[in-house]
Amino acid sequence: MTEVLAFNRWSTEGIVVSDVGLEKYITIKPRIVPKTGARYAGAKFHKSKIFIVERLINKVMGPGHKGRKHWRSSGHMGGQAQQAYDIVEKAFEIVEKKTKENPIKMLVEAIINAAPREQIVTIEYGGARYPKATECAPQRRVDLALRLMTQGAYNKSFNTRRKIEDCLAEEILMAAKLDAKSSAISKKLDVERSADAAR
Repeated sequence: MTEVLAFNRWSTEGIVVSDVGLEKYITIKPRIVPKTGARYAGAKFHKSKIFIVERLINKVMGPGHKGRKHWRSSGHMGGQAQQAYDIVEKAFEIVEKKTKENPIKMLVEAIINAAPREQIVTIEYGGARYPKATECAPQRRVDLALRLMTQGAYNKSFNTRRKIEDCLAEEILMAAKLDAKSSAISKKLDVERSADAAR
C-alpha cells in the first residue's frame, strides 16, 4: 500500500503526540493536499479530526482575534487558500533545511509546548469584576497555540523586509525548543503567570 505524504513530500510515520491531553486533538493523518474546503465547518468538535497542517494553513489565512477586535485582514491574511498553502509549504522547507528533521514533527512539538494549560476568565460579583483562573480545554489549547504562533509570525514580518514564511518557520522552531523569544511561548508563560496570581 502506497504511503500518503503531506504535500507529497513529508511522512507522518512515527510522529507521536507526547501530551496525553492533546492526543485526540492533534490529528496527524496526512493529506497530499490538506484542504477540506470547510466541509465539516458546521459539525461540532469536527475540526479536531482535520489534519493539523490544514488547521495551521487556516490560521495563516485568518489569524483570529486579539482582544475583541479582528487582528488583521489584509495582505497574506485575505483568506486566499493557495497563498496560505504556499506559505506553510515554504516554512516547512526552511524548518527541514535548518534542523534536518521532519517539519510536521517540529510543528507538533511546537503546538504541545505553546498550548496554554490555564486561562483567565472575568467573573462579576456584586458589581465588581474579578479575574479567575480556569483550566483550558484541550481543543482550545490547540487553537490558541496555532493562533499565537501565526500572530507572532505576522508581528515579526509586518512592516519589515522579512518574509512571512521565514518568520513562521522561526516561530515553529523556537516554540519547539521552548525558547522564550517565541511569541507563542512568551504569551503562554504570561497567561499562566497571571492565572497563577488570580487563584
